This record gives sequence, C-alpha cells and structure tokens, in this order.
Amino acid sequence: MEQPSGKTDPLTAPYLAVDGALIRSVRENKKLTQLYVANVVGVTTDTISRWENNRYPSIKRENAEKLAGALEVELAEILRADEAGDSPEDEPVAPVVGRSRWLLPSGATALLLLFLAIYLFTGRPASAPVATRWVPRFAAPGEIVPVQIKVTRQKGEDFGFILKEKLPDALRMVSALPTASGAEAPGSGIKWLVPGGSASVTVSYTLQIPASPALHKEEKLKGEIVVAARGANRTETVGGNDSILIGAYHWADANGDGRIDDDEIMPAYYICEEMKGLGLDWKIIEAIWSGKGYRWDPQSGFTVIK
Repeated sequence: MEQPSGKTDPLTAPYLAVDGALIRSVRENKKLTQLYVANVVGVTTDTISRWENNRYPSIKRENAEKLAGALEVELAEILRADEAGDSPEDEPVAPVVGRSRWLLPSGATALLLLFLAIYLFTGRPASAPVATRWVPRFAAPGEIVPVQIKVTRQKGEDFGFILKEKLPDALRMVSALPTASGAEAPGSGIKWLVPGGSASVTVSYTLQIPASPALHKEEKLKGEIVVAARGANRTETVGGNDSILIGAYHWADANGDGRIDDDEIMPAYYICEEMKGLGLDWKIIEAIWSGKGYRWDPQSGFTVIK
C-alpha cells in the first residue's frame, strides 16, 4: 500500500505559497507601485499582478524572499497558512479559497531542533537578513542615477552588519545616505558600517555615469553584507537588480521607450523624495513626463519633445 507523502518542510521548501491579498495590502499601504516591486524582484508587472491575485499555487523561495525585501516585511508576513508549496509558479491556478493548517512530522521537528541548536551554540543569526538592490535598468552618459539597497532584518534578530558595494571601473559614487563609512580606490568598492538593531535599513547612493562611455554597454554592480552576531560572522550576497545598460535613455524611463509615462513617474518621484540632496534632477524628469517624450545626444544631453 502506498504511503501518503508528508508536507514539505517550510524551512527547506523550494516553493512557498504567498498570500496575494496581503501582498497587495502591504504594497498599497506603503505606496509602492507594481512596477517598483517588479523592478526590485526582477520580474514583470504581470507576474506581480498574478501573485497578488493568487494565480499561482506557489512561487520560488528566492522570489518570495526578494518580494518580502521589496515590501520591507518579514517573509512569514506574506505567506499563506499552508506556506510550503510543491508546485512551480509556471502552473497558474484559480485563487485559493480555503486554508488548512498542518502539524510538523517528526522529521521536521528534529530539523527545527537542530536549527535551534546551531543558532544557540554557534551564535549565528537563525535567519539571514535579506539585502535587495534596486538600480535603474538604463542610464545615459553623464547622468547621475540612483541606487538603493534595502536590508530586512528578521524579527528577534538584533545585529549590525557591514554593507559592501563593488563598482565597475567606469562608475563613480557621487553621494550616499547614510554617509559611506569608507570608499576604496575606483573600481574597488564602497563600505557602510550599520550598527545593531532590528529595524529594516535602506542605504541610498548616487552614481555618475562617465560622459563618453561605449553605448549599449552593460555595467554590473556586486555587493554583499557581512553580518556580525554574538561574535560570529556570515556573508550574504546582495540580491535584486545588478546591471545598468548605458544608452540614450533616462534612468526614470524604465522600459526604454523614449518617454516617462504615468506608471514610471510615481516610482521616480518616490525615489527622488527619499534621495533628496544626492544629486538627482527631478525637474528634467517632470518636464519629460509633461511632454511627449525626449531625445538624448552627446552634445546637448536630454531634449524634451513638446
């Protein structure tokens, strides 16, 4: 007789069942657009819409962690009661109506005890913080562009961390909030020392694109956080977007269609508000949005099409 299979352990499940209604509620309360969340997670706005409408039985754990980071909440806060899923997210289904709770099998209980023992005896945080970078997909030569890294610390975890960002040789940091603790030689990196605490932290900085780089060249960023807790360190890679395509595009033009539309103006506004004093030019963004589009050339930069 075939034995029934046990529920996937949520600690190791490759897929997690997210609660679409909660995701939408958190996003709207924080005044975040689907476009902004999609850019941070690295998916399309259609995918965010499907998640919010429970069109997938479950999504990849990696995407769920990035989504929680984009919304600045703990992962557990956006999961359904039946949080572990076994179906990949490319199999859409009707929204889930009922919810069920289940008891951990003995094997999962043992794993939980082992996990607790590792935390107590090694001094490492039980849950790694999630560091998610947002950087615009496009930028024009000579332009100053924004970068934001949001680090979500899990509930009950009180620790500091070091954030490191390595920049391509061609890019230069203009300003940062909070102020960078240290800056190495060009092409090496920037460092921030963030003291202990349990609240989420957002690090913002601006980059200067060189005036005459090769067009259509992709520049990549790399980052990591070093977590210090009870005398032990662990290193986590910064997730989210990591590349900027250099071309005749304004950074607020998220899809590179030569204009800044209504879906793009609000995310740009929030970013400029959060990063006031770091060199971003809100006036040209508003002017492009008010017009029919823009052109860019090496001599005059951005020209608004009336």
